[in-house]
Amino acid sequence: MARDNGSSPGAERKIHPGAGRRQALAFPKGRQVDAASLEEVHALLGEGPYKGDLLIEYLHLIQDARGHLSAGHLQALAEALKLPMAEVYEVASFYAHFDIVLDGEAPPAPLTIRVCDSLTCEMMGAQALLATLPARLGPAVRVVRAPCMGRCDCAPVAEVGHRHVDRATLASLAATAESGDHHPVIPDYADYEAYVAEGGYRTLKACYDGGHTPDDLVARLEESQLKGKGGAGFPSGVKWKILRQQAKPRLFAINADEGEPGTFKDRYYLERDPHRFLEGMLIAAWAAEVETCYVYLRDEYPAAREILLKEISRIEAEGLTQGRRIELRRGAGAYICGEESAMIESIEGKRGLPRHKPPYPSEVGLFGLPTLTHNVETVYWLRDIIEKGPAWYADQGRRGRKGFHSFSVSGRVREPGVKVAPAGVTIRELIEEYCGGMAEGHSFAGYLPGGASGGILPARLDDIPIDFGTLQDYGCFIGSAAVVVLSDQDDIKAVALNLMRFFEDESCGQCTPCRNGTEKAVQMMSQEDWDVPLLEELSHVMMDASICGLGQAAPNPLLCVLKYFPEALK
Repeated sequence: MARDNGSSPGAERKIHPGAGRRQALAFPKGRQVDAASLEEVHALLGEGPYKGDLLIEYLHLIQDARGHLSAGHLQALAEALKLPMAEVYEVASFYAHFDIVLDGEAPPAPLTIRVCDSLTCEMMGAQALLATLPARLGPAVRVVRAPCMGRCDCAPVAEVGHRHVDRATLASLAATAESGDHHPVIPDYADYEAYVAEGGYRTLKACYDGGHTPDDLVARLEESQLKGKGGAGFPSGVKWKILRQQAKPRLFAINADEGEPGTFKDRYYLERDPHRFLEGMLIAAWAAEVETCYVYLRDEYPAAREILLKEISRIEAEGLTQGRRIELRRGAGAYICGEESAMIESIEGKRGLPRHKPPYPSEVGLFGLPTLTHNVETVYWLRDIIEKGPAWYADQGRRGRKGFHSFSVSGRVREPGVKVAPAGVTIRELIEEYCGGMAEGHSFAGYLPGGASGGILPARLDDIPIDFGTLQDYGCFIGSAAVVVLSDQDDIKAVALNLMRFFEDESCGQCTPCRNGTEKAVQMMSQEDWDVPLLEELSHVMMDASICGLGQAAPNPLLCVLKYFPEALK
C-alpha cells in the first residue's frame, strides 16, 4: 500500500509542529527593539565595545537621563550587550533604586523623595513624615519609604532627588523639593593638595621606592592585630598572606556598601578624608600585587561618589597608581551586597546573590580570579599603622583588647556621630565619655551593639567590653560597630519589628529559610500577642539553614527581646 505523502486532495499534511507558526509570522518572536530607544542607549553608553559586567552602570546611566527604565530601553540595552532580555530585566528588577516602567504603565513622578524608615529615623519621627508629605507636596512628587541611608546621626533623614536633608521636617523637605536644586551637597574635605601637605602618599611612595617590602607590611599588620572593620573581624594580615599565595592575576574589591542600619562610619571617612582611604587601598594593592581595584559604593552616597571620581582622577594624573586601574562601581539599593560574595556578583553585573562557600574570594573571587576583599575603614587605617608602628594601633584597647573601633553612634544620646574609641569600651563609657551622655529627658534602657543584626542588650548589661568575640555569649556581636542607644521612651517590641521588616525587605530571596522566614516573622511580630514558641522555632530554622549572614542573623534582635525584655511581652 502506497504511503500518503499528503499531496493528494484532503490528505492531512505532516509537518514540523513549529513550521506553521514560523511561516505565519512576518517578524521574529518576542519584543522588537525600538530603533529610537536603541539610538538613545548607544548615545548614553558611548562608543563600544560594551561590557556585560557594566550592566548596572549602564542601567544607572539610562535612569539618570530618563528618570526611569522603560521596557524599550531595557530591550535596547539587551541588544547592545548581546544579552537576553530576561537577564537584563532580572538584574534591573533586583535592585530597589531602579524604577522599571512596563508598557502601559505611567512613569513615576518627576521628583522622588525617599524617607528613611530604619530604626533611628523611625525613632525620630520618620513615620509622621511619610504620612503627611504626599498631601503636602501633591502628585508631582513621589514619596517612598527607604531603608537606612547611612546618616543615622542626623535622623530623620530623607533624600530629595540626590540631595539629602538631615533632621528633616515637613517644611525643610517641601522647601528643598520646591527649590529645584536636588544635587548632592558636597561637604568640606581634605583634597589632594591638603592631604599631601600633611605627609600624604609618603608611605605609598616609600613602598614603590623599595623602602618597604610586602612581607614587611604583612608582618606589621599581623603584629598590629588589625581586623576587618566590615563586620566579620577577620585578621587583615592573614588575609594578605593567603592572597599572596594565590596565582596571578589577582584583583581587589573594596566594600563601600555599608547598608547595616545604624552604620555610617565609611561615609564619614570618604566624605572627609578620601585620600587616606585611597592611599591605604593602593598600599594594600601593591602589597598583594593586584592588577585592578574595584570600589563598590552604595548608591545612597552620591556626595562620596562625586568626591571619589574627582580625587581618583587626580591621583591617576599624578602617577600614583603606577598603571593600576581603579574602577568605581555604583550599587543600586541592595543591603545584601554588603556581603562580600554578593558584592562580587554585583560588580560582575549580576543580581547580588551570595555565593556558597568554599571556595572563598581569596581563591575564586571576582571574575573567577583570586580577590582581596576589604572594608573602607580597614584600609583607611593602613597608613597610620605603617607610619606609627603596629604598637600604636594595638595599644589603643581597654581590658586587654587590641586596637579601636569607629563606632557609629545614634539614637537617644546627646551627641551622636562617629566616635573613635578603644576596643573593649563599655556602652556606659561610650555614652558618657564620647557622646555627652543621654539625650535630655531620656533614661538609658538598652542598646544595639552591632547594628540591626547584632542583637539588643538591656541597660543592666552595661559593663560588657564591646569588641570582636566579647558579645557572642549574650547572643550578640559587634559587627561594624553600629551602636543604637534606646531609652525608656522606646517600645522594644516595635524596635524588633522595625529591624525584622528591614530584613524582610532586604532578603535577596535566594533561600527559603530567609525569604519566607523573615516574612512569617514580621506577620507574627505584628500581632499584639507573640507566639513565643513558634517564633523561637522559626528563628532557629533561619539561623541553621540560611545561606548567608542575613538570614542567619536576622532573628538576633527578636531572640534578644524574648531573652532580655520579658516584661515587654506581658
